[in-house]
Amino acid sequence: MFSLSRLLLVFSFLSYALLPAQELTGEWSGNLEIQGMQLPLVITIAQTDTGYTSTLKSPKQSPLAMPTDETLFENDSLYFVVSRLQLRFRGKLENEVITGQFTQMGNSLPLTLEHKAYEEPEKAERPQDPKGVLPYTAEEVSFKNPKADDITLAGTLTIPQDVKNPPVAVLISGSGGQNRNEELQPFNHRPFLVLADHLTRKGIAVLRYDDRGVGESEGSQENATSEDFATDVEAAVVYLKTRTDLDSSKIGLIGHSEGGLIADLVIAKTKNNIAFFVSLAGSAIPGGEIITSQTEKMAQLNGTDSGVTAFDKELSERIFEYLATAKDTTGMDKDLERIIKEEIENAPEAIKNKYSPRLIEEAKNQFKNPWLLYFVKTDPADYIEKITIPTLVLNGEKDVQVIAQLNLPAYKKALQKAGNKDYTVKELPGLNHLFQTAETGNLQEYGEIEETFSPQALDLISSWINARF
Repeated sequence: MFSLSRLLLVFSFLSYALLPAQELTGEWSGNLEIQGMQLPLVITIAQTDTGYTSTLKSPKQSPLAMPTDETLFENDSLYFVVSRLQLRFRGKLENEVITGQFTQMGNSLPLTLEHKAYEEPEKAERPQDPKGVLPYTAEEVSFKNPKADDITLAGTLTIPQDVKNPPVAVLISGSGGQNRNEELQPFNHRPFLVLADHLTRKGIAVLRYDDRGVGESEGSQENATSEDFATDVEAAVVYLKTRTDLDSSKIGLIGHSEGGLIADLVIAKTKNNIAFFVSLAGSAIPGGEIITSQTEKMAQLNGTDSGVTAFDKELSERIFEYLATAKDTTGMDKDLERIIKEEIENAPEAIKNKYSPRLIEEAKNQFKNPWLLYFVKTDPADYIEKITIPTLVLNGEKDVQVIAQLNLPAYKKALQKAGNKDYTVKELPGLNHLFQTAETGNLQEYGEIEETFSPQALDLISSWINARF
C-alpha cells in the first residue's frame, strides 16, 4: 500500500571516498524525466572522520531529507542504492557534473547531477484549494504522544461556526511522511486541505496534523511502523476529548491508504471509543499482496517488459510468503539470500545476468526494513473483523495502488464477520487512488489532473457522516 511518496521518493546511500572534500560536500541536484514530468532529486553530502555521509530528498514529493545507507566512489564513478525501494544509480563524475543511469523496479532513466543547490519553484494553486474568508474557525493546535517519548504533534482543527458541539473527524495520511494537508508536492494537490474544507462547511469539525518528523511535528519516521503511527492517532483522539466545543462521543477516523490500516488498529482497541470510520482506498488484504498487485499493475501501465514483471512477481510472492510467517529476524538474512538465488537460477538469462552479488545484496536488504516487515506481516482483516461502528469503505475503480477489485470484497467479508450492522462498501467509477477523476489511474496522471478530490466523493463522505451524526 505504498503511497506515491513511498513508491517514487528516492532515498540513497552515499559514503564517498577517494575525492577531496571540497569536490563532494554540499548539494547535488538533478531531474528525472518521467513521461514529460520533471522530478527533482537533491543529494547533500557531508564529510566525516571515516568518509562521507549524505541525505537524499525529492523536494516535490516530501520536505524530508532522508539519510542514505551507503556510498561508493571509485575511479571517478559514483554508485548509490536504496535497497528497500529497489533503486540504484551509477554515474561518472566529470567537471562538477555526474552523469549516469537511475534504475528503479526494472525501469532505467538518465540522471545528471550538478554541484548546485536546488531552487524551489513557485507553487501554483489548484481550483479546489479554499480561497477567501473561510466560513469556519481554523485553529492551530498541538498535542503530545506519551507512547512516543512525549513528542509533540502539530495540526489544524477546523470547527463549523454555527454548529454546537459538532462531530469531529481525524484525518490519517497514507504511507511516507506527509504534512497535515497530505500534500503531493510535485503536483500541488492537497487532498486533506480540500477534504477538511468540505467537511467543515458541511458541519463536521476536522483535525488534520503533520505526521511525526514532518512540518511542525516532532519525532522521526525512521524505523516507525503502522503500529507506531496508530499511537499518534490515539493521542489525537485523547486531545479531542479534552475539547468542550466538540462532541467527544462523536469522534471518527478518516484514513487514506495506509491511514486506513492505522485506523483499523486504533478502532480495534474498543477503549478508544471511536464513533465512525471512513476508509479511503484502505487495504483489507495482507501487505505483501498489496505490494505485489500494485507493482504488477503499474508495471503493465508503464510498459515494463513482461518477463521482468513476471520474475519480480514470483520473487516477491515467495519472499512475502516467507516474511509473513517468520517468527523473528533470526536466520532471515540467510533465508532471503537463498530464496533470491533460487529464483535467479530459474530466471531467463537476460534477467539472470543482471543480478550481480551486489544486486542480490540490495534485493535482500530491502525486505529487512521495519516498516515493510510490519506491513507485510499484517493482515488488516484481523482488525477489520473487530470493527462494529458505522463504517464507510470507498475505493476508486481506477486505483492502481490499492486495487478495488481485490480489497473491497475482502473488506465486506471482514465487516460481515464482525457482525457490523451499519457499513457501506462502494467502488467509485473512474476515480484513482487520490479520488481524482482519471483516465488510467497511473501515477503520472496525478499532476496532470486539475481536480484534487472528486466532488461526488466529497459529497458522499459528508452526507454519510451527517446521516448518522
